Amino acid sequence: MLKLTFCLRRLPNLSLGEFQDHWLNKHGPLVRSLQPALRIARYVQLHRLHNDWSNGMRAVRGAPEPYDGVAELWWRSDEDYLAGRRDPAAREAGRLLLEDEAKFIDLTASPLWLSREHAIVE
Repeated sequence: MLKLTFCLRRLPNLSLGEFQDHWLNKHGPLVRSLQPALRIARYVQLHRLHNDWSNGMRAVRGAPEPYDGVAELWWRSDEDYLAGRRDPAAREAGRLLLEDEAKFIDLTASPLWLSREHAIVE
């Protein structure tokens, strides 16, 4: 499995609630509708809690402010991922996603990367 992790920071003009509402109720269905073209096997949104119980852990570690959310996308194989990059329908899907992401994500402050999971505890 190939995995894309996208750590999201919201646009400064949006509250956390506004950000999460757009992400879950507009962007989520858009991703679902584009799934066949993108060839993704799984898409998950991790929404930061409003009652940030992690403040104590962050303070002890001197950690930075948390992300507003994390998106995870999986492809079953490198071939599925690469085929999706070559397919014009997948490129158009990517364009549509980026267009929507610009409405609620601070793209310049939101890192993303491809990886492989190594499960230590299942």
